[in-house]
Amino acid sequence: MKNIPLLIVTLLVIACNSEKKAEQTSFDFSPTVKILKEAPRNFPKQEIPKDLVIPSGMVYVPGGYTQIGTTDGMDFERPMFWAEVKPFFMDISPVTVAQFREFVKATNYKTYAENFGDGGFFDKDTKGWTLKKGANWEYPLGKDQAKAPDNHPVTQVSWYDAAAYAKWAGKRLPSEIEWEHAARNAKNDRNLYPFGNEIVKDGKPLANTWNGVFPDFNKNTDGFFYTSPVGYFGKTPLGLTDMTGNVWQWCDNWKINYADIINGIIPTDTLEKVEKGGSFLCEPGWCHGYRVSGRSFTSPETSLMHVGFRCVK
Repeated sequence: MKNIPLLIVTLLVIACNSEKKAEQTSFDFSPTVKILKEAPRNFPKQEIPKDLVIPSGMVYVPGGYTQIGTTDGMDFERPMFWAEVKPFFMDISPVTVAQFREFVKATNYKTYAENFGDGGFFDKDTKGWTLKKGANWEYPLGKDQAKAPDNHPVTQVSWYDAAAYAKWAGKRLPSEIEWEHAARNAKNDRNLYPFGNEIVKDGKPLANTWNGVFPDFNKNTDGFFYTSPVGYFGKTPLGLTDMTGNVWQWCDNWKINYADIINGIIPTDTLEKVEKGGSFLCEPGWCHGYRVSGRSFTSPETSLMHVGFRCVK
C-alpha cells in the first residue's frame, strides 16, 4: 500500500512528459507561422471567406501547410521542413519607385543610401561590385544615369528603409516562410518557379533574369539589363507578380540555419536579413536564386541596385 502513492506520482510524471513531447511536435516561428516537426496528417481544403475584403493592391494568401526548402539546391536551402502558415494578404507586386516616393514626400524620410552617400552597384565593365557615389532609390545606378522609372520596383533601399515604409503603409515585411508559402501558391506546389519548371515558354522569357554567363555576358533576351516594370512578365496562379527574378525582396527574419529551425532553435545571428526571389543578375551557373526555394542574405543597413521589397498584412 505504501507504494501506491509513489506509483501514482510516477504515472503522473510520465503523463506530463508525454504531454510535453506532444507539445514539442511544433513551435511558433512567428505569430503567423508554426514550424512542424513532422508532416501534417491531413490537408484541409482552402476556402476564401465569403465576406472577405481584400485591400487594394493585394491578394489573399490562404493559410495551409508548406514544405520549405528543397533537396537539390544550395546547402542553406536544406534540410526541408514543414510549416503551418496562417492566411494573410500580400502586395501583388514589389513596392514601386512611385509608391516609395509617396512615402518619402509624406514623411520626409531619408534612406540609408542617402545618408551614407552611396549604394551597391554592379559594374558591367569591371564585372564586380562597388559602392557608387550618389546611388539611391531615385538614381539606383548613380546620378550619372537616368532616374528609375516610376513603375519599376524601388531598389537601393535597406531593410530598415523597407521596414519603415511598411510601417507607414500599415503593413509589414513577410517572413521568408510566408514568402515561400505564397510562391508555392499556398498549396505546396513543388515546381522550381511559381509558374512551373521552365523559365522560357514558346521562346518567351517568363521572368527578368541574367540571360547568359554571369558576369561575362548577358544576351538580354528578356529585354532588360536592369529592372523591369512590375507585372511585365505576368502573374503567378495566386495572382502575384515578380516572384521570380527582377529584384531580390527583403524578408522580415534574420538568417537562420534550417537544421536549427527543425530543432526549435530561433536565430541568434543578427548580422544578415533574408531575401527571396532572385534578381536580374541571377543565372543558374552562378546564382539560381530565383527558384522558389532560393535564399540570399544581406546586412540590414545595406542598399543594393537589385534588392527591393513587398509588404504583407
